[in-house]
Amino acid sequence: MGVSALHQRMAELWTIRRSRPLTKEEQRELDLCLDANVTLCWKMSALENYTLMASMTNDHEWLHALCAQIDELQYGSSSESRKKKDGHR
Repeated sequence: MGVSALHQRMAELWTIRRSRPLTKEEQRELDLCLDANVTLCWKMSALENYTLMASMTNDHEWLHALCAQIDELQYGSSSESRKKKDGHR
């Protein structure tokens, strides 16, 4: 997974905070980034748990749908649309 704009900005704000106090706006932005990151982590964790259940029950259709949702969270697009964009079929 590449580094998202969210994570780049969060790292930038964290780095700034090491050298000086954040402004109120910067702190608000960091808080928003942290909230978004928590939401992303919980969604990813749930999807990974569901993929385990789908695998254990041999529900390949559900597993495929879950993997597409994971791709969407990680890359912003499904694996099928990425393959087409990259010229793979």
